[in-house]
Amino acid sequence: MQSVPTFDEYMNPILKALHELGGSATNQEIFEKVSEDMGLTDELLSIPHNPERGNQTEVAYRMAWARTYLKQAGYIENSERGVWALTPQGRQTESVDPRRVVSLVRSQYVAKQSRSLSSAEQGESGEPPDLEDETSSDAWRSQLMSVLSRMMPDSFERLAQRLLRECGFVEVDVTGRTGDGGIDGRGILRVQNLVSFQVLFQCKRWAGTVGAKEIRDFRGAMVGRTDKGLFITTGSFSRDAQKEATRDGAPPIDLIDGEQLLDLLKNLELGVQRKVVEKIIIDEEWFQSI
Repeated sequence: MQSVPTFDEYMNPILKALHELGGSATNQEIFEKVSEDMGLTDELLSIPHNPERGNQTEVAYRMAWARTYLKQAGYIENSERGVWALTPQGRQTESVDPRRVVSLVRSQYVAKQSRSLSSAEQGESGEPPDLEDETSSDAWRSQLMSVLSRMMPDSFERLAQRLLRECGFVEVDVTGRTGDGGIDGRGILRVQNLVSFQVLFQCKRWAGTVGAKEIRDFRGAMVGRTDKGLFITTGSFSRDAQKEATRDGAPPIDLIDGEQLLDLLKNLELGVQRKVVEKIIIDEEWFQSI
């Protein structure tokens, strides 16, 4: 079986992906491009990082580490909307020495810790903080995914109903019926109050990967009822599932995986609240300049 690459092995593929994608890309676009370029198999992409803390895969976790190091080293940056982009330094860099990047970032962390006046904040190992601490996004993601995984199936369907309404759908109905070919509900999406079309949706509270078979089964249930489908899961979609969803000559199916679902809940503030925390920074140079 192919082994999962170490986090530093993703650095150059991430830089390459951003260059080829025009200098910026979402997490999902980077993930798909890097996975394809590195020839990562669906089996490897399905390996979970920590099933007890969420549905993030080991590959996604290590890619997040790689992005964090590249960001700290000044090659890439990210916005609050989850879009990563090359910095001026990154645009001039085709490849990096991963070992030098790791050494640079870790030395920056040690220097920062040594300047801290709070002994409670000083690390003893000289290692950067855990990813969940360094990028607070992953901390809330793990907690929220854990909450979703404990929801009852009917509660998760009602959550999807509320989500679609918040996104502009009207007449959203959760069928809640068995033997309906995987159809969990339907809704009408109106575009600028000019046109509207019916969308059938399916919700799967899965910890694993949704494959092409599930997409084909869902499309089969759509035949003769609508030309548009939406598949929502707390897990992820295999590459074959993504290809099947947009296959030529077949009704298209939009896919929302676990990471996108978390972002939607955060942006719409559905069960997610944002709090501003005061951070005190001591300017030692100011005191020394007096």
